[in-house]
Amino acid sequence: MHQLKITAIGNSAGIILPKELLARLGVEKGDNVELHDDGQGGLRIVKADNAYSEAMAAGLECFARYPQTMADLAK
Repeated sequence: MHQLKITAIGNSAGIILPKELLARLGVEKGDNVELHDDGQGGLRIVKADNAYSEAMAAGLECFARYPQTMADLAK
């Protein structure tokens, strides 16, 4: 476990990730990451993957647009 301090960055706030965490995520300075809510008060940081993000967005739109159909398919 790593404990990180929230730092002021202009009008925003941020955290600084140590090199070993960047290596574990497979990212470097300038890369994009995504934050995912784990549903239990925590967040997951993952390397941004545009194809995955687009597929998830399309799936969520489908669930929102056709809730009954999705419920029927889940049976």
